[in-house]
Amino acid sequence: MRILSETAKTAVTALLANKMRSFLTMLGVIIGVFAVVSLVSVGAGLEQFITERFNALGSNLVTVAPGKVDFSDDPAKSYTNNQLGEKHLDLIRTYVGDSITAVTPSIRFEDIAEHKTNAMKSGIIGGSYEANQIFDLNLAEGKFFNKTHQKSKDKVAVIGPLVKEKLFNTEKAVGSSFKFAGATFTVIGGTHKKSSQFDDRIFIPYTTAQEVFEIDLFSSLGMKVRDGKNVNRVMKQVELAMMRDLDENDFSVLSQADILSSITGIIGMLTTAVGAIAAISLLVGGIGIMNIMLVSVTERTREIGLRKALGATSNVVATQFMLEAIVISVLGGSLGLLLSLGLSLAIKPYISLVITPWSVIVALTFSIFVGLVFGTYPAVKAAKKDPIDALRYE
Repeated sequence: MRILSETAKTAVTALLANKMRSFLTMLGVIIGVFAVVSLVSVGAGLEQFITERFNALGSNLVTVAPGKVDFSDDPAKSYTNNQLGEKHLDLIRTYVGDSITAVTPSIRFEDIAEHKTNAMKSGIIGGSYEANQIFDLNLAEGKFFNKTHQKSKDKVAVIGPLVKEKLFNTEKAVGSSFKFAGATFTVIGGTHKKSSQFDDRIFIPYTTAQEVFEIDLFSSLGMKVRDGKNVNRVMKQVELAMMRDLDENDFSVLSQADILSSITGIIGMLTTAVGAIAAISLLVGGIGIMNIMLVSVTERTREIGLRKALGATSNVVATQFMLEAIVISVLGGSLGLLLSLGLSLAIKPYISLVITPWSVIVALTFSIFVGLVFGTYPAVKAAKKDPIDALRYE
């Protein structure tokens, strides 16, 4: 233990004797660990963000999407052949109505919303008078549009909190009007803050959206299952109802779990791939460590010969150079991790980074592994030097 302690001190002293060279060697590991942890954290943060948004909608939501989406195969192979229309909404109400509490079509359209001198880019969601039940929208003021508004195709709107903030500021929103895509809408209600996918949206009757934007087909159909335990059975009912008019390849019936599993699976694969690419920089850092350690062995040939002449064994010499490589990689890994934590705190208001324990453990373990692997050859080379030849080295 005493010999190991002295060897470690000697290794640290040797590194401190060449501070700039040691730091530059360490830089490759710092960048590698920083890249791996940061990129993996971005993926984890994105996955958490999406999961929270889906959970906000509830697990008993069933969606009918146009085209065939096969999550058991390759989601990229899904195709869109949109034929969803009013008759399919009626089919669901007729054949699945007893199993659901609400159903809404969805028509989406993006443009600039304007009120006086204020303007913002927003998205319209055209839905039925039951849309607030589907999306669990809690009203902060006013009311949601009703069946009469829908039937009359009234240009009324319920706005999210961000729309109210940017268009109306402190002005009373309910009763005021704004322009969107050339049409004038009257605000009849506003929602509480929920999530980014709803807070900057404007909700109007789907019949109004069809007339104003000249869109007949629906982006999707959403429904809330009465009993969450019966989601799979209801999905089958929806499928049978839709097949009364469409071919099975013309639509997809999806649960929240299906969609979430597919998206998180894709994000997971991308995160792993990007993390693996970033890990290459760690290998480059390892090559840098080996290169500098070989230079160090050459420069310190006489020192090695002197230490051996004074009784140091080959194992002690090898251990010293191995420890130098490990110290560089561990310090580099730690500094890279600290940089990742700093980045996470700096951009937290804009992007959520989730630094998971396993990413920290993997990054630090890999940096130690890099030190061991790339420090072995220089250490063995130093240990094999003959003391007499080493002392003669000029």
